[in-house]
Amino acid sequence: MYRTHTCGALRIENRGEVVTLAGWVQKARKLGGMTFIDLRDRYGITQLVVEADAPAELVATATSLGREYVIQAIGEVVERQAKNAKMPTGDIEIKVSAITVLNKSVTPPFTIEDESDGGDDLRMKYRYLDLRRGPLRRALTLRHRVAHEVRNYLDAQGFMEIETPYLIKSTPEGARDFVVPSRMNPGQFYALPQSPQTFKQLLMVAGYDRYFQIVKCFRDEDLRADRQPEFTQIDCEMSFVEQEDVLATFEGMMRTLFKNVLDVEIPSPLPRMSWYDAMDRYGSDKPDVRFGMTIHEVTSVVKGHGFGVLDGAAYAGAIVVPGGADYSRKQIDELTEWVKRPQVGAKGLIYIKVNGDRTYKSSIDKFYDAEALTRIAAASEAGLGDLILILSGDNRRKVQTMLGVLRLELGGRLGLRDPKVFAPLWIVDFPLLEWDDETQRFYAMHHPFTAPKPEHLDWFYSDRKEDLERVCANAYDFVLNGNELGGGSIRIHDADMQKRMFEVLGIGPEEAEYKFGFIINAFKFGAPPHGGLAFGFDRVCALFGGSDSIRDYIAFPKNNQGRDVMIDSPSGIDQAQLDELQIALTVKPEA
Repeated sequence: MYRTHTCGALRIENRGEVVTLAGWVQKARKLGGMTFIDLRDRYGITQLVVEADAPAELVATATSLGREYVIQAIGEVVERQAKNAKMPTGDIEIKVSAITVLNKSVTPPFTIEDESDGGDDLRMKYRYLDLRRGPLRRALTLRHRVAHEVRNYLDAQGFMEIETPYLIKSTPEGARDFVVPSRMNPGQFYALPQSPQTFKQLLMVAGYDRYFQIVKCFRDEDLRADRQPEFTQIDCEMSFVEQEDVLATFEGMMRTLFKNVLDVEIPSPLPRMSWYDAMDRYGSDKPDVRFGMTIHEVTSVVKGHGFGVLDGAAYAGAIVVPGGADYSRKQIDELTEWVKRPQVGAKGLIYIKVNGDRTYKSSIDKFYDAEALTRIAAASEAGLGDLILILSGDNRRKVQTMLGVLRLELGGRLGLRDPKVFAPLWIVDFPLLEWDDETQRFYAMHHPFTAPKPEHLDWFYSDRKEDLERVCANAYDFVLNGNELGGGSIRIHDADMQKRMFEVLGIGPEEAEYKFGFIINAFKFGAPPHGGLAFGFDRVCALFGGSDSIRDYIAFPKNNQGRDVMIDSPSGIDQAQLDELQIALTVKPEA
């Protein structure tokens, strides 16, 4: 037996017991004639002590230990003289009687402690060592707990966990697919699924009325903190349901996760907001409602004063920074340069200070007198001591989006986005379709299997572009603290309606048959009304852990270039493999 207890298990109640521990040496240090060793496993750290009068062989072994040696230690649990309240095992230590070195270790390239001296790139290269550190261990433990609670909840609700294929057909309507060559079918390719969307709908046709899967998905997209080329979804589908049934079920799931994992109560029922309200007030379809600073339209009150930037704008919006009237010119200039960055895209920033003595100081004093500025302040709901920031332009949604980005930046700077505060809500009533001026066609805002709202069917079947733009999707997103955690919709289950959707999207009958014939044909065999959603499992775990990045909640993630630097992937393959797959490369892979 290598161990009787883990390194996180022992407490003062175990005093006097003889125990055997096994783990990694985090550090060893001498104090006088005594040797202290911090022994670590995934459960915690326990301090070992080898006393000065211990047998010489034991003392020699203890003093020879290096960092990350794997050892077994036998000894008696005793009360610590200098207790450590920061450690769960801090009231005790092990008076060691025997140490066995199970495996030696070379000196690790960085310190394996909560605060490491290794940079991101180095720790990614040695990810298996980084995973020994406390923060990552706690992150993966949280991930395990969330998965366990999800499965328990959905099982209790009658859902069946069913696996769907990883090798499927490419249907490049959204993000780019990862493609996989088929050796047995030369010149043909599989795709890795961006989601199990069509398969879960086919399961509804098959009669499995409550399906779920914690499933890997793949998208060949540019990366950022909350995106990886392979990620995990909590994927769900239900038959014989309407929107209210789906929202109630998964609101219950999230309420269970918050309570059982974080011991946090969230409102019941959760607030709901239409997509149009979210854009008008927050400049985002995933609004962070933990703080105010909402957007106010000021288009009508800023016109007619001879200032061309605003007179010629189709839309002008304002946000108010509480207490911001004391911002220095340097601070405002810095904000102006910030909104001009490509990530925001504004051409400039107008400011109005509402001073405590009811006077104004603004960047548009030349064109607007005190009375005009008072009207703008009233329209912006600004008070004494506040700072009004205004952006304008020809595209309402684009300006609102820029204001939304500025709002989030200021909320962060002002400390209004506390990761320990949770403000979930549902976003509903999305537009079903998005018109693209460049290609002169509609695109599905979610995906082509999303049903229109029943009350908008007349518009859906209209030939007028204006009517189609008014159609709302029977769709919903679960939003938390400015992040979309999940989204879904009631699906189209009628073959004729699905054909109409393809028609609106400019997908002809032959293309629709080639790409989606299997599901269109399946609908002819008695498809039930159905709907579902998928939650970003990695993102749920990261936000529950108080982080914006999903990377630490994935055991072996990719870096920002989509590479696994630990195993050096992606990489080239042998010419023999290429020949067998009948693939010729036009670009020689880098060495």
